Amino acid sequence: MTSSLSATISLSITEKNGSVRNRTISMTSKSFPEGVEKRFIKFLDPADVRGTAMLIYDNKSSADEMWIYLPALKKTRRIVSSEKGKNFMSSEFSNADMSSPSLSDFTNKHTGLSGKDNQWVIESIPLSSEIADEYGYSRKITWFSMDKCQVLKMEFYNFDNELFKIIEVKSIHSLPEGKYIIREMTANNVLTGRKSAITFTNISDNPKIDDSFFSIQNLER
Repeated sequence: MTSSLSATISLSITEKNGSVRNRTISMTSKSFPEGVEKRFIKFLDPADVRGTAMLIYDNKSSADEMWIYLPALKKTRRIVSSEKGKNFMSSEFSNADMSSPSLSDFTNKHTGLSGKDNQWVIESIPLSSEIADEYGYSRKITWFSMDKCQVLKMEFYNFDNELFKIIEVKSIHSLPEGKYIIREMTANNVLTGRKSAITFTNISDNPKIDDSFFSIQNLER
């Protein structure tokens, strides 16, 4: 069973006028007991974001924990739950998109499309207005492949029940034991015309990583 992973991430941000900004990121993750996934993200390029780092504890049965180090301020701060819905490094992905949302935060049910074309189609609605504010949307529709149980697409609706963002999974990287990670995905803001894409390369399955790597102290190194 794969318990750790490392990869290089390319993040591109395309404005409505077509201008593009690119960022290069290193990502390292490791599985811990009781379903905890710890993730360390560090920005390598360009110079204006180089050294920015994030530490994410993706907890299975409790709220995720996130910290960010900003080299310009030489300061680490915790990302509070109210910031889950904010943009991840000015992209169309949110901070919440960088981790797995807690199932207990939502009411989940099949839609009328579920079961057709080899797809499950699930509607997720936050349990309270406070949780909705945290994530930044009033509901989400997710398409899964029935045979592989892989996410294909997610639609996000704002508080006026307007579709505002679509995330699509373009390709998958298979891991041992039937696991997988997303190799490429895009986020399209249908209201603003902004688009972002994330691509994983240099994927290494099960590298040897010391547990202490995933610490707040390591963010500032």
